[in-house]
Amino acid sequence: MSPLRNIALTVHELEEGEFHWVLVEAPGVEETLPYQPLEASDDAYDNYGTALVAGLAAMRRLFGKEGPRG
Repeated sequence: MSPLRNIALTVHELEEGEFHWVLVEAPGVEETLPYQPLEASDDAYDNYGTALVAGLAAMRRLFGKEGPRG
């Protein structure tokens, strides 16, 4: 089985009260991890928690139960 990719989920408040989930990936395994944007929500959510849960749902759709491999 291939190793897991280094994917992280974060939430950004681009404007007050407008939250977006963002998936980022660190392409290497260096001491400092320069994450690059991978995917982000198009629509804003009205609170942090809802955006976070939506981002997790996006990760599950993209990578399934086995996670981000390959």
